[in-house]
Amino acid sequence: MKTQKYLALSATAVAAAIALGGCASVSNGTSAPVNSMNGMDHGSASGSAPASSTPPAAADHNAADTMFTQGMIPHHQQAVEMSDLMLGKKDVPAPVKDLATRIKATQGPEIATMTGWLKTWNESATMAPGHTMEGMMGDDDLTRLKAAQGTEAAKLFLTQMIAHHQGAVTMAKTEIADGKNADAVALAKSIVTAQESEIKDMQALLPTL
Repeated sequence: MKTQKYLALSATAVAAAIALGGCASVSNGTSAPVNSMNGMDHGSASGSAPASSTPPAAADHNAADTMFTQGMIPHHQQAVEMSDLMLGKKDVPAPVKDLATRIKATQGPEIATMTGWLKTWNESATMAPGHTMEGMMGDDDLTRLKAAQGTEAAKLFLTQMIAHHQGAVTMAKTEIADGKNADAVALAKSIVTAQESEIKDMQALLPTL
């Protein structure tokens, strides 16, 4: 009887194992296609997402940002040129040379920064015809500065640079009011702060020469 009972139990266990194995196969067989379909669904969703044709950086600016940057680059370049003229002259008072050094050190890197923005924005580096840049010196002004020497050159440089800075401040305030790009607006605010301070320094220095 024990033997028969044992055989019956063994048969039952085998049948149960076979049944479980069959369930596992069905489960495994159905799970793989589900996972595969899920993967396909994700891939399809990803593939169907519209790709932006405009880089985020290019979209994050407006016409005011472009005009400010296109105008401020040559404006800064002229300030650097004027500063180089002073640094190359003899007998120029030290405070004036120090100012020229500071202007060049500040505005040179800003030129590189703004040039990079225009490339990122896919904008021309040249301002459209008809737009003016406040405070720019004409050819005659630069000719006079090149010819001047010593204290005369220092006075002329300060007089011209005060007007030049005032023009830059006007341009920067327009950007602060109308610009969209956060970096360009931040630079404009920095220009206003720095150049208004330098204007005061130059106005105080001029009568002492």
